[in-house]
Amino acid sequence: MIITQPVATDSLLPTALPDHTQLPESDGTFVKNFQEHPQSLLLTDSLTPILQKQHPDGQYCIGQDCGIYWRLTDPPEKGAVAPDWFYVPQVPPTLDGQLRRSYVLWQEIVAPLIVLEFVSDDGEAERDTTPYVGKFWVYEQAIRVPFYGIYEVAKASVTVYHLSGGSYQLLRANDRGHYAIPPLAVELGIWQGQYQNVTLPWLRWWDGQGNLLLTGEERAKQEQQRAEQEHQRAEQERQRAEQAEWLLQQERSRAEQLAERLRALGIDPDAGD
Repeated sequence: MIITQPVATDSLLPTALPDHTQLPESDGTFVKNFQEHPQSLLLTDSLTPILQKQHPDGQYCIGQDCGIYWRLTDPPEKGAVAPDWFYVPQVPPTLDGQLRRSYVLWQEIVAPLIVLEFVSDDGEAERDTTPYVGKFWVYEQAIRVPFYGIYEVAKASVTVYHLSGGSYQLLRANDRGHYAIPPLAVELGIWQGQYQNVTLPWLRWWDGQGNLLLTGEERAKQEQQRAEQEHQRAEQERQRAEQAEWLLQQERSRAEQLAERLRALGIDPDAGD
């Protein structure tokens, strides 16, 4: 008698795992301050040209204060963390033709490449290593996010960790005071300036050469300034050309006047020596 082993089929796999449409999209807490939303917009807007180059097929997504479900719990939101900002490569911008309500790891598989937390108090929650509870532990040991940044606007600082050898290692800033994120070919650091009518030490991106990555509005202003400068140069060239033409006409007029005087004296100015 031939004994055959049972073959695993899809019907034997769990079928009751909830997806992003079935899980809470909020834990009911408020955003802690008015700065968090513009800070997220600033990061996304300025990084978009880089992401479009890296993902010409558009296969990436960015979450802003959005839940990442990493385990099943009761209630469900206890099994999620909600980074203030995160980026996931190589995933479609929508899921099954719908905008994501949250990012569900057992449905998506791909973990974020980088998560950023914006500290509103003492930063204890962002550095909590308590297993299954602390954000630091969840990002490091459960989700295993390669890069984790903790931004403290009150201290005008950002701390960046890199997952190496199974645990987070503190990254050192380069000579510009920035932290390199090699997979994105960018650097992360603090920029003191005005954005959306507020002057703060904002968290921003630079390219590998240390050039600040501009927002769409900043790029438009830069292009406007270049256009205005080009218009000014063209106007200056036109004025110089007009002045040169005027001087040439003056020289011709003086030459004609001198020729007339010579003719009045009986001298032919056109005659050779």
